[in-house]
Amino acid sequence: MTATQKLILASGSPRRVELLAQAGIEPARLLPMDLDETPKRAEHPRSLARRLSAEKAKAALAAIKGEPGWDGSYILAADTVVCVGRRILPKPELLSEASSTLHLLSGRSHRVYTGICLVTPDQTIRQKVVDTKVRFKRLSGLDIETYLASGQWRGKAGGYGIQGIAGSFVVKLVGSYTNVVGLPLYETVNLLIGEGYDVHGRWLEG
Repeated sequence: MTATQKLILASGSPRRVELLAQAGIEPARLLPMDLDETPKRAEHPRSLARRLSAEKAKAALAAIKGEPGWDGSYILAADTVVCVGRRILPKPELLSEASSTLHLLSGRSHRVYTGICLVTPDQTIRQKVVDTKVRFKRLSGLDIETYLASGQWRGKAGGYGIQGIAGSFVVKLVGSYTNVVGLPLYETVNLLIGEGYDVHGRWLEG
């Protein structure tokens, strides 16, 4: 069964690829979907993560339509949203954006939602949203200045990557660590197994 099953990851995130590898899973193909990630008016962060993960999965499904050899693949998509209250934080590309975000996160709790969406070979859609609560220490001016200089904030939800320097900012985490990195492994692996993807066979191959 394992040899004939193909998993497409609708993401180009190196972190998601690394997390899947940690679980013994190697996607047969990476198919990043470039979508407008702007929240809708009054959209809740959880709803945004759910909607975007589904849109990415459906876009990837449409992209492989008619491609020989890819029909009947599993398609996995994910989207991570960081928020303070209902305020959705950006994936900053500008230094000023990243600085504002870090000042907002300093000394307070925030939530990280990751929506995961799996399209099965028969095109059934399965979804899950995972929620983790994270509290940052109070960041000094030097913390923020040097973190910004490191460049590790660029393009990351909430302006930080917990697997890098920013891991030293975390006072408390309640929930899934891998969710904050970008793909909740427990939920993702169980979703795949539940839909007949042979995860354990890949462990034996490895």
